[in-house]
Amino acid sequence: MKSKKPESIIASDEIALGNIAAELVFAELKKCYDIGNLFVLGCPGGRTPRSTYSALANLIKRNNQSLSHVVIAMMDEYAVQGKDGSFDNVDIESHFSCKKFAYDEIRDVLNGDLPNKDQILMSNVLIPDARDPKTFEDTLMKLGVDIFLLASGASDGHVAFNGFGCSRNERTRITPLSVETRKDNLKTFPDFASLDEVPNYGVTVGPATIVDVSKQAIMLLTGSEKNRAYKRISMATKYESDWPATIIAECSNALIIADKFAATSN
Repeated sequence: MKSKKPESIIASDEIALGNIAAELVFAELKKCYDIGNLFVLGCPGGRTPRSTYSALANLIKRNNQSLSHVVIAMMDEYAVQGKDGSFDNVDIESHFSCKKFAYDEIRDVLNGDLPNKDQILMSNVLIPDARDPKTFEDTLMKLGVDIFLLASGASDGHVAFNGFGCSRNERTRITPLSVETRKDNLKTFPDFASLDEVPNYGVTVGPATIVDVSKQAIMLLTGSEKNRAYKRISMATKYESDWPATIIAECSNALIIADKFAATSN
């Protein structure tokens, strides 16, 4: 277990943050292509990583970089419970579907106008499956994740769908979503009309998954609403269950990139 605080980089704004993170991702992506290896990118959905995905797409286009070796591994998905008690992923047509986000706002954005042979394959977009969480866990353990992009909840420090009190040893699983996490997701997906529309469950990687599969982890924090998150995460030297995003402190090659609004005390 690591016993020191992660390094932090402070960017001038959200766009600059995206450029910094994208440069790091692109360097590893290209290195893997040049040596003939897969490149696995662990991805969150939502607002925070959008500037990174956009900046990465620009680098890919500028360098005419093939993405045929790229695998996108989403960290979570909303889940619904059937009358028989079993769980399934939400429909991909749902406006809040993480799978939809992966296809529309990551894969399509990164692929851009690349020739078909150089694009990320649909089959290389991996989504946790509420019907079989263990298979997703096993797949990540087998592949490894070259860079895991992370984000933190503003109010409760959730990372993926791991909320307050989550055990350090949890792995990919079905989990109930706290009210705080669901409130945060009202902002992430503004088409939700009310809290009642936000699902009560998700399928998610666990803190142990993130640590064990990632070769490098980058925590992205943007906006003044993430000021508390930055304070907690930047000072952590180990996982703290009351703010699960502190798991970054135990990851290999951990880095926090925050914009000045997140990093400046109010």
